[in-house]
Amino acid sequence: MRPNVLFICADQWRGDCLSALGHPNVRTPNLDALAADGVLFKNHFGQCTPCGPSRTSLLTGLYLMNHRSGRNGTPLDARHTNVALEARKAGYKPALFGYTDTSMDPRGRDPDDPVLTGYDKGVMPGFVTPLHLPDDMGPWVADLVARGYDLPAGRDDAFRPRPGFARPADRGFRYVPTIFPAELSETAFLADRFLEWLAVRQDRPWFAHLVFYRPHPPLIAPEPYNALVDPADVALPVRAATPEAERSQHPLLAYELERISEPGLYDEHSPLDPVSANELEIRQMRAAYYGLIAEVDHHVGRVVEHLKRTGEYGRTLIVVTSDHAEMLGGHHVWGKEIYFDPAFHLPLVIRDPRPEAEAARGTRVDAFTEAVDIMPTILDWLGHAVPRACDGRSLLPLLEGGVPAGWREAVFFEHDFRTVATQRAEQALGISSDQCSYAAIRDRHYKYVHFAALPPLLFDIAADPHETENLAGRPEMAATIAAYAQKMLSWRLEHAERTLTNMQLTPAGVVSRP
Repeated sequence: MRPNVLFICADQWRGDCLSALGHPNVRTPNLDALAADGVLFKNHFGQCTPCGPSRTSLLTGLYLMNHRSGRNGTPLDARHTNVALEARKAGYKPALFGYTDTSMDPRGRDPDDPVLTGYDKGVMPGFVTPLHLPDDMGPWVADLVARGYDLPAGRDDAFRPRPGFARPADRGFRYVPTIFPAELSETAFLADRFLEWLAVRQDRPWFAHLVFYRPHPPLIAPEPYNALVDPADVALPVRAATPEAERSQHPLLAYELERISEPGLYDEHSPLDPVSANELEIRQMRAAYYGLIAEVDHHVGRVVEHLKRTGEYGRTLIVVTSDHAEMLGGHHVWGKEIYFDPAFHLPLVIRDPRPEAEAARGTRVDAFTEAVDIMPTILDWLGHAVPRACDGRSLLPLLEGGVPAGWREAVFFEHDFRTVATQRAEQALGISSDQCSYAAIRDRHYKYVHFAALPPLLFDIAADPHETENLAGRPEMAATIAAYAQKMLSWRLEHAERTLTNMQLTPAGVVSRP
């Protein structure tokens, strides 16, 4: 029988938030156990942010500069293939539980097609959808309503804090739990539906993409996860003494701090300005985030336990990662739309059941890996050819305990921060929409961030891992900036769109080189 693929993505999960990595507050026993039986990748980075663009890179294996779906709502050109379409060529019928945030190509569609009414309405081509949970989470909300919950505003009501809950004085606002118990949360609902689907598939191969919404905000957790972590035990984020001092680092940082300071913009239904919130509230928000991670971990454990019980564990490739990460108050920033590492550094755990992977079980890979590597890895594992357009590389050699010759020594990521509907970023920064972008190259020593129309950034990652001091303005760093700018230019030249570039039309027909 052909093997199975379980591709799990949790939304907005930081790369340092695994208890296996020694995090003092996070509790992830199930992912820790999976890592002990597989491989944990310590330096895994996403390619862009926010949700739609990052998932596009994850599912197509393309850098943002090639897929160009740079914002939530920016259409993805229909010509691009993806992991689901390629898996179909290998005989699978990939199933989606959750969402892909794919903004569909409007060309050839009627203007009134509902899929064109939001970035969350589309599904990456190639997937069937036993459970699609777009932003309104309609199926989950309907389940709550059927159980007697009064939710006239749908999802908006579902995530409201529990009325009348007595909050102790030493707890912050985000200690207040949801109106529903943990067994009825959207995380539990997703896992329940997936386990029901699996129940009748033990004798046939399957490919599933399981997408958890959490720990994405709003930072409200059901009991007991709201109280799992005592805020008194939570460290404050690394940041400048004041938001005003932080703003001086760069114009984009100043803009982002102003943008997210609106209460409820980052954290739905919260009355707090996260930028100026007091220390108790910041610790509590971080504690709630860690509680949501624990909830996802619990349900990942349920799925793995089912696979073990049914004998499918031994023939299932399991990949667990995230789309992008979360600042969690670092540099006074919340969310993911900024250039710092915590917004791009992701968890990645892969459990490969093949005998060839035995030697690497329980190991931790220190080499740099990227989200664009996931699609080539899955296809390579299935024995299917990797499309030439893919920017990533298969991780199978690392899963077998080796490091391929010429493996990357740096990671690359990009961010398109234009605001098409409101022009807010453009007006605040005094630049055009097409100038609202940056690209970053980051190795073990330096990180260089190049903006289309704003000043560059240079951080000494080895000496300043929290990126507190921008060295770009120092005359003695000019040669370093030039060297890294050249590295970035070389990277972009090497990875420019190349679907047809190694083909030649000859008298004998089309010749294609590897």
